[in-house]
Amino acid sequence: MTIVTIWSTAVAAPPAASTSSTSTDSQALGTHEPRVGRFLYAVNQAVGTRGSVSVYDIGAEHRPVKTIETVHDVDDVKGVVASAATGRLYVAYRTRSDVGMIYCLNLYDDEVLWNRAIDPDIDRLAIHPDGQLLYIPTWEGRSADFINVLDASTGDVVRKVHFSSRSHDAQFPLSGPLFQETKAGDGSGKYLYLIDPQSYAVSRVGPYAGILGPYAVDGMSRYVVNNVTGLWGMQVAELKSGRIVTANIEEHPAGEPGLLHGIGWTPDQREVWQSSSEGDPHIYIWSMRDPMAPVLAERLSMKSRHGAHWLTFDIEGDYAYVAPKKGSDDATEIFDAHTHKSVGLIGSSEDMIEIDFADRKVSRVGDQFGVGRVVHTSKN
Repeated sequence: MTIVTIWSTAVAAPPAASTSSTSTDSQALGTHEPRVGRFLYAVNQAVGTRGSVSVYDIGAEHRPVKTIETVHDVDDVKGVVASAATGRLYVAYRTRSDVGMIYCLNLYDDEVLWNRAIDPDIDRLAIHPDGQLLYIPTWEGRSADFINVLDASTGDVVRKVHFSSRSHDAQFPLSGPLFQETKAGDGSGKYLYLIDPQSYAVSRVGPYAGILGPYAVDGMSRYVVNNVTGLWGMQVAELKSGRIVTANIEEHPAGEPGLLHGIGWTPDQREVWQSSSEGDPHIYIWSMRDPMAPVLAERLSMKSRHGAHWLTFDIEGDYAYVAPKKGSDDATEIFDAHTHKSVGLIGSSEDMIEIDFADRKVSRVGDQFGVGRVVHTSKN
């Protein structure tokens, strides 16, 4: 396996003329305002509530707090990010007329600050740690060979980074840099891309055994775990060396796996949880004592009749949130991440992020991906 460095030819573009629109539809439903505590902000995907945001109190057994009505005409929710620095949350979605959009929500008053189309399209986005830039894939269904970098305060495009077509999931883990995968069928989709957020130089890791799906990076950006098309199991890459190992699920349902969709580290990085195929309502748990020699430790049964499409964790690592089939009205299931027991259900969502408040301010935010959160190796 090799790491190949590619230098980006992207150049900065002047900000586009703003076409943003401010919504007056955002209204908190409920009397409890989350100004102290830990809260799960879940973008609803059920047909009747799609695009609105349900807020749950993590410390009170995920008691529903309120629902924030946001924008209309949401057909497919594609991702959510937030910034503690700015107190803003962003949701990428596609409309019923196949237009890629992003809306920006003020977490302090639940107002939509802007809602605008992004050319040529959108997918699961990432945000810079300082909250000033958004990184927007141009959708797995389109042929554009770049991602857009947006000014997070306005939604204006400030740069394009070129490397491959059909860009899909963007991730900015705790130790950076920006990561990106694509669904390109020309061979470039078998690589995971790393983008330097300062120089915008692009490198890549691979090739993997197939086209990549969801992935998750550990806290120090040493290892990345990947769903890979055509594999019953996962592949793990050591980023410095480029070495890739395969962890197979030996006992699995009959037939081809397609793409197992959903994977994440527990925040303490002791385990990786992985979704199965669409028809297999189980979660596979890998022991990661040695990240390059995963051991399949347990298989959990879901309440849903379908396989999961996404999973993530709260910041502390107490809960795993397992989302149902994409676009389904089935509930999202909550597991105790320590005991592996199912402990509850919330509304259907795969685009979830923890937002914590202290002294009436956003104190920290989680991640839609199951990123690792171990950022040191010793207590010095």
